[in-house]
Amino acid sequence: MNNFLTFFIVLIGWVFSLTLHEFSHAYIAYLGGDTSVKEKGYLSFNPLKYTHPVYSILMPLLFLFMGGIGLPGGAVYIETWRLRSPKWKSAVSLAGPFSNFLLIIVLSVFLYFAPTEFSGIYPGLAFLTLLQIYALVLNLIPLPPFDGFGAIEPYISQNILEMLEPIRGSMIWIVFALLWYVPVASNAFDTLILRMAMFFQIPLELVAVGYQQFFFWK
Repeated sequence: MNNFLTFFIVLIGWVFSLTLHEFSHAYIAYLGGDTSVKEKGYLSFNPLKYTHPVYSILMPLLFLFMGGIGLPGGAVYIETWRLRSPKWKSAVSLAGPFSNFLLIIVLSVFLYFAPTEFSGIYPGLAFLTLLQIYALVLNLIPLPPFDGFGAIEPYISQNILEMLEPIRGSMIWIVFALLWYVPVASNAFDTLILRMAMFFQIPLELVAVGYQQFFFWK
């Protein structure tokens, strides 16, 4: 029973966080001048409204089931030329990670005041919180196509952007290859995730139980 409850909490919570992430991009874009996001139906919590549901929903879910990795979703299509200034372009990119940050705060506060139990909803919420930390860190990587790059892209020279263009589409796979197969990179990444979890006082024992209950078939 606990396994299915944890699975349900993590799955529904993760889909909600992905949808909130994309909605946040769209909402800030709308405030910044791109009113087309409303016409496209982005100002809703329907994941099917997004331009790339495969990249926004299906791929993050696939990575979740493969190994509990909080893969950030693909951004909605923003008509950046409509935005009023480069600052708004940066704000649009940072809006998604900020939504993950808010969820981390809310979940960590709930876990802090809730009784630390290895049953019920708590293991699922603990594991979900760790996934949000993964998503936040990955999203802030300052390389395309991550949001961290989108935040600094308006201030990068055109020459550098042209140099990056040929490898832009494959950069995400290069990053994941480094995190999977290069021990120095993977250890540094895992250490950062662990330290952030400790900073937010996420009970790691509860995270471990949530992980085991979510992957009950392994």
